[in-house]
Amino acid sequence: MANVSNKYTFERIDKNDVALLVVDHQVGLFQLVRDYQGDEFKNNILAHAAIGKVFSLPTILTTSAETGPNGPLPKEIIEMHPDAPLIKRNGEVNAWDNKDFRDAVRATGKKQIIIAGIVTDVCTAFLALSLRQEGYTVYANADASGAISKRIADDANDRMRDAGVHVLSGFAVAADLMRDWRNTPGSKELLPFFDKYFASYGYLARGHAAAVDRGALLDGETE
Repeated sequence: MANVSNKYTFERIDKNDVALLVVDHQVGLFQLVRDYQGDEFKNNILAHAAIGKVFSLPTILTTSAETGPNGPLPKEIIEMHPDAPLIKRNGEVNAWDNKDFRDAVRATGKKQIIIAGIVTDVCTAFLALSLRQEGYTVYANADASGAISKRIADDANDRMRDAGVHVLSGFAVAADLMRDWRNTPGSKELLPFFDKYFASYGYLARGHAAAVDRGALLDGETE
């Protein structure tokens, strides 16, 4: 059998060379999201913004025509990033068409971009494709990008993948940024983050802590 060379390169997220974009997570556009339950999606977009805080990433916020029906960003995101650039686009659908936004992204000096937005097929995909064309490595947080239907979201994610965009979960984004529980940020910073935004893992950690602090093995419970 002939030797086949594996030319695949795993493009890891480098916390020292990545910026995070919050794209059009506006309270009006939120109403268009149908592929997630409302409470779940609210949690997901706040978690996306919080990744920037946990890892001290350059973070850029942007809105599209927020004085109209699209509305402003949620106050929780604004309060989370009071010093981040907030680019209020007056008309451009694709954020990359706005010069102030382009300048803000380029000013970070980062080669990798983490992105999420509403809606997946427009706000996330248009910008992700533009960023790929500009030579950036792009990671689309699928948990924090919402669409009018699952089919539309799936088609948009396929379109981005075809262009070389990495489409992954918020948990995967955080885990790849951390890489090792012993790092900083590591377990000390990420376990509270998971407890707040990723309850399945947060309660796993709580259960372990309870067992260590005050638990006892029951008959038949040993490994």
